[in-house]
Amino acid sequence: MTTSDTGTPPFGRALCAMITPFTEEGALDLDGAQRLADRLVSEGCDGLVLSGTTGESPTTTDAEKSALVRAVREAVGDRTRIVAGVGTADTRHTVELALEAEKAGADGLLVVTPYYSRPPQDAVEAHFREIANACGLPLALYDIPGRTGTRIEPETMIRLAEHPRIVAVKDCSYDFLGTQKVLSRTDLAYYAGCDEHILALYAVGAAGYVSTVANVVPAQLRAILDAFEAGDTPVSARLQQRATPLIELMMSAGLPGTVTAKGLLAELGLPAGPVRAPLRPAGREAVDELRAAYEEFTAG
Repeated sequence: MTTSDTGTPPFGRALCAMITPFTEEGALDLDGAQRLADRLVSEGCDGLVLSGTTGESPTTTDAEKSALVRAVREAVGDRTRIVAGVGTADTRHTVELALEAEKAGADGLLVVTPYYSRPPQDAVEAHFREIANACGLPLALYDIPGRTGTRIEPETMIRLAEHPRIVAVKDCSYDFLGTQKVLSRTDLAYYAGCDEHILALYAVGAAGYVSTVANVVPAQLRAILDAFEAGDTPVSARLQQRATPLIELMMSAGLPGTVTAKGLLAELGLPAGPVRAPLRPAGREAVDELRAAYEEFTAG
């Protein structure tokens, strides 16, 4: 399923890269995950990405990943689409996670480029094709070379778009020209993976966004897309600009988005819990700054 096949994006438009709530003892908090997922859907998210980097996938077990998909599916039913993060540095392990996510009830898969080993482009392409061939779910490729060390080059992306189950991209490439090149030559549904690019990418034909910041302001980020769709570009631009201080604090102020999202969610009394080592929680000063930016953005 691609955007051109149905007229709508394959995983919705407004997707949240959801945190994974833990109990104070550090165990998986499935009740908290269900409550958070229900809130996110009720406030405008038509897609949830589970067990991405924001969901602390490097430190959750395979069994926890499957349990999370099942619990969230139970909570949201068919009100939203669930995309399961299954990417690892190991092709065989990624295939195993993909098959388990399919069994657990996911609607799609988010697959990051193999990291650290820095495979060449032919190996990157073969990795994604093997996963797409192994299961029946549609794939979103996650291009974030700043984290993985390896880009999915535009020509590689164009070739991969020929596969019927490779339908989308979460774009954190910071290569606006390369992104437009792929958009112009494929039917891939592009999702802005960097919150500061939500409107910019949407304006040139992207499908929407996959946002960490949406954990705390789902309705406000959805309003950026809604205003643009309604033809009110100035309002959409103002909303994007007003989000800038919160986006900067959550994503570019030195702490990982997982840490800032959990710190602010906990401050707001919403399910979050601690982060798992090696991450460390946000300090009081950082949380106070986040709370102030949140209140300013949501004040109207």
